[in-house]
Amino acid sequence: MRLIVLLLACFSLTARASLEYSLEPRQIAESTWVLEGSTDNFDRANGGNIVNTGFIVTDDGVVVIDTGPSRAYGEAMRQAIGRVTDRPVTLVLLTHHHPDHVLGNQAFADVPIAALAGTRELLAQQGDAMAENLYRLVGDWMRGTEVLLPSETLEPGVREVGGHRLRLLALGGHTGADLAILDERSGVLFAGDLVFYQRALTTPNSPGLDVWQADLATLEKLPWKTLVPGHGPIARDAAPFGQMHDYLGWLDGLLKGAAARGEDMNEVIRAPIPERFARVSLNRYELIRSVSHLYPKYELTRMPRVDVAPQ
Repeated sequence: MRLIVLLLACFSLTARASLEYSLEPRQIAESTWVLEGSTDNFDRANGGNIVNTGFIVTDDGVVVIDTGPSRAYGEAMRQAIGRVTDRPVTLVLLTHHHPDHVLGNQAFADVPIAALAGTRELLAQQGDAMAENLYRLVGDWMRGTEVLLPSETLEPGVREVGGHRLRLLALGGHTGADLAILDERSGVLFAGDLVFYQRALTTPNSPGLDVWQADLATLEKLPWKTLVPGHGPIARDAAPFGQMHDYLGWLDGLLKGAAARGEDMNEVIRAPIPERFARVSLNRYELIRSVSHLYPKYELTRMPRVDVAPQ
């Protein structure tokens, strides 16, 4: 009996250890670190760690950019920050409401968590359903995770924090409420999910690919030196912007052309993916999702109105 109890205890400890996030902060600029996630999809192997989060160590304390996909991730992030600096976390900035960026909020409940008004509204509307979906996808990694709404509403503009001028941009191409953060001191641009790199973009809340293209043009013009996409490798050149413009243009053309030919959704999702995107992670998976999200709007633009009498 004792042997059985001992074996069960060992199994429990092994299972718990296997559910620990191994977060290693990487310094990318002055006072700035990133925790880089994989470009895979959510699954039980990665615990939802598919996102880039980061933090800036200022004279007044640490500014956190996004909190990750679960309470456990947020707690691991806070521990990782503690290995870099003994300064306290004093502010959290959320780039948007998607679950991989905000479900670690509980680990930062003792400090202001700031987001755009639209982000708070979307998280209030969709957060519980998104959390439940992640529970299904990654299982026990989500233990104890609940939605915690932002406590502060952000306005676009410049915010001074401990010697760092943070330029806050309110954009909307990805979700309708997307925050980008440029640290003017270091030149690091946290673009959130307005920029994906070497990983196919997601479109569930996008108001339109034209809006997204305009946002990218806005970000490109900023005096940035290092670009942190929401997903994918950090860059010091404009390659991520080029890939994003190219992909969005191709997707827009694909959907417009298919709608003009009267193709149904099943035909569109089987469209060939250009060779230049062949190595972009999850390209077919995200094409299928984007067609389901966006194609009905393209079809509507091709349908004649029946409520207007012909002249």
